[in-house]
Amino acid sequence: MTDLREVCLDCLLEILERGRHGHLVLREALGALEGLPKRERAFLTCLVEGTVERLYELDYVIDCFSKVKTAKQKPVIRNLLRMSVYQIKYMDSVPERAAVNEAVRIAGRRGFGSLKGFVNGVLRTAARELDQVAFPRREDGFSRWARAAYSMPAWITEELLLEYGEERTISVLAGGLSERPFTVRCNLSRASEEEVRRSLEAQGIGAEPVPEVPGVLILQGFDRPEEIRAFREGLLQVQDVSSVLAGLAAGVKPGDFVVDVCAAPGGKSLHAAELAGEGGRVEARDLTPAKTALIRENVERSRFANVSVRVWDARIPDEEMFGRADVVLADLPCSGLGIIGRKSDIKYKMTKKAQEELAALQRKILDASWQYVKPGGRLVFSTCTVFPSENRENAEWFAKEHPFTAVDLKRELPKRFFEEGEENGWLQLLPGERGTDGFFIAAFQRNE
Repeated sequence: MTDLREVCLDCLLEILERGRHGHLVLREALGALEGLPKRERAFLTCLVEGTVERLYELDYVIDCFSKVKTAKQKPVIRNLLRMSVYQIKYMDSVPERAAVNEAVRIAGRRGFGSLKGFVNGVLRTAARELDQVAFPRREDGFSRWARAAYSMPAWITEELLLEYGEERTISVLAGGLSERPFTVRCNLSRASEEEVRRSLEAQGIGAEPVPEVPGVLILQGFDRPEEIRAFREGLLQVQDVSSVLAGLAAGVKPGDFVVDVCAAPGGKSLHAAELAGEGGRVEARDLTPAKTALIRENVERSRFANVSVRVWDARIPDEEMFGRADVVLADLPCSGLGIIGRKSDIKYKMTKKAQEELAALQRKILDASWQYVKPGGRLVFSTCTVFPSENRENAEWFAKEHPFTAVDLKRELPKRFFEEGEENGWLQLLPGERGTDGFFIAAFQRNE
């Protein structure tokens, strides 16, 4: 029988000690356990994702009950304690004694028999006295409080405070811990939304339309996308509402030629291909063969004949493409802090220096890509983050330094996604506030 807690421990060591991307590690683990019952897959997913998501909070709890602080513990032991405290605090289906006893057993199996007593003592005390832990209070320092309450690094909290103030920062922090809806976009070129919903209902899958965003559904009652018949047949693409809005902001028309300069995994390219129709064409580009292979996989599954895929470094201008594109999609590398509800390890990996480097990289890519747009054509700049240096400031720089005019997206996208009194036509979404990921979208039209 598969020992799911040991699998979880291995995942945590890969993510938190070796720095691998959490979603890839978990995908590999689940892939290696093909045939695992749905309930056990859900247990493993919850334990891995939850432990990573609540990392700083769990460390704070452990440090309250351990003379040896987590930073000084051996990697196997600290991650074993983290996942066990998570079970005790957040998984009601797991008896406390099971979480403790299994951790002690695993410590012995992993060669730490001498530390079984330590593990047992810390966890039994935590289980008994968890409600007595004195967490930092907001008045003791906002960043210190947010670190324990929302497992958010101090530098990120401080950046959010500067831009959004305390109350909206709390909203962003809470949104990063809230359960995210699973949204898909229907491939309306091959089936109507109603036909897709009937297919889903036949499999017992719930499908709720997203108001004012045609063809986008929130799904419930399934395990993996690969089990959904409509997904396998290419009638669905996994895509957040915010990403779909970026595609709509592009204003792609039948017959258009679209270049997607950072396309993986290909959701926006496929959306553009649907809108461009058989008479249009989309070239989806990305930096590495691994990324373009992912795009091709989605293109083939969706059966689009009007999409070509190419490996290309978006920082390098492609002179053959100058002045040819009706639309350029530039969904650019960013800190990713708008999607921490889906990839929570991002917040621990990102640094202020790396974030500044990403903002500079965006400018390099925009400097290369704008030349592909023909006069009268459109460029859409988007990111999945919430920092102005990667969003608003780069949009302002682009409008000032290039022969483009900003498009007022309030006239083209549903008004409910915009703030009241929004002065410009750009769209900044914050995690969870409108049922979307954190996302920024700006559109520009090239001057004639």
